[in-house]
Amino acid sequence: MENKLHISVSPHLHRKRTTTGIMLEVIIALLPTTIAGVVIFGLRALAVIGVCVASAVISELLFNLILKRKQTIKDLSCVVTGLLLALNLPANAPLWQCAVGSVFAIIVVKCIFGGIGKNIVNPAITARVFMLVAFGSLAKTAFPVGMDATAGATPLVSETTPDIMDLLLGKTGGCIGETCAIALLVGGVYLLIRKVISWHIPVAFIGTVFIFSFFVKDFSVSEALVQVLSGGLLIGAIFMATDYTTSPSTALGKVVFGVGAGLITALIRFWGIYPEGVSFGILLMNILNPYICSLTARKLFGGGKK
Repeated sequence: MENKLHISVSPHLHRKRTTTGIMLEVIIALLPTTIAGVVIFGLRALAVIGVCVASAVISELLFNLILKRKQTIKDLSCVVTGLLLALNLPANAPLWQCAVGSVFAIIVVKCIFGGIGKNIVNPAITARVFMLVAFGSLAKTAFPVGMDATAGATPLVSETTPDIMDLLLGKTGGCIGETCAIALLVGGVYLLIRKVISWHIPVAFIGTVFIFSFFVKDFSVSEALVQVLSGGLLIGAIFMATDYTTSPSTALGKVVFGVGAGLITALIRFWGIYPEGVSFGILLMNILNPYICSLTARKLFGGGKK
């Protein structure tokens, strides 16, 4: 009688989606905000994007060549890292700093730890924090507003409450990919429909910031919405906090991760020295991710207590 019992290690269910396919989906989802950024800020934004992406690809290519490792640029993860970093920078950022940030993201944060899937923190987020610390002028820069590149404050430090429609359309100061909320939401919906990400982290992250801001800002819904629609919260919650490698895999773990990132973001925004806390919130939760995974892991069927 033929033995029909096949024993193998998990995972037992496989999807046809590859790493390259997932990265391509993310790039497609980022196209609306990328196009919006170039339209709003002009060719200078395109230059920042080009330098960041090219530096990221070349860094990974050379690293693998020098160490005689398998070439991995075809999985497009380096393109996503460079693109995300660029979208989190102002259009008037010095191009040499953009190149340094991309090299740091790929070499120091990603490749040295073993490449994709082995990095302990998000490369793009870590590179942005590194640039804020290393290049103090980047944190103090006057962000360009619109195609004329006139200097202006971001909505988070503005003395007047910006119009919600301006935030939705990107008519405010900010980084290349964070100003047009509609474009970011379109990309987020696309990722949800394609099941590249789940709703847990974005909803928990954004919801926590909204609720916290609502109470701090004297129960003002409009002020809370300003906190949600500005300062890189949407691009961070949708595209960066949901990174597979540096975020939990369980639903409960994702919620804990999102709430934690939201609390840290809000605390830094209202009482920290930086007007923006999304990058720091995600980075700190990346560090805590192994503990979150351990505490929220599902019990194995038939497994005993330790």
